[in-house]
Amino acid sequence: NDDAMLEAMPEAEFWSFSNAHVAVDEELKRSGHSLLAEALQPAKTARTVRVRDGKRHVTDGPYAEAKEVVGGIYLLEATDMDEAIELAARIPSASVTGIEVRPVWDLRTHADREGRS
Repeated sequence: NDDAMLEAMPEAEFWSFSNAHVAVDEELKRSGHSLLAEALQPAKTARTVRVRDGKRHVTDGPYAEAKEVVGGIYLLEATDMDEAIELAARIPSASVTGIEVRPVWDLRTHADREGRS
């Protein structure tokens, strides 16, 4: 998301945009593709936590400064990257900012293969 763009949207347009995301998620759930979908509050509400030498450090704001920030997450079940891209193209934010598509790395399966649990 571009938080500034979203904040500048007229209220009716913002809710229409938000409702479009909910509609796509409901459609993806019905088709069995959506495992999880959540919107995030604006980046200005974020806190970044780092632990160094056993001490916790908390700073205001997102992990990295950027105009576009992660605005939400969709966890989708897809047969391959091509299908994941097709599904991502249906998410309304794709027409405004962009959707990053990335496979999940199943660390538990990897640890099991390595004999660790």
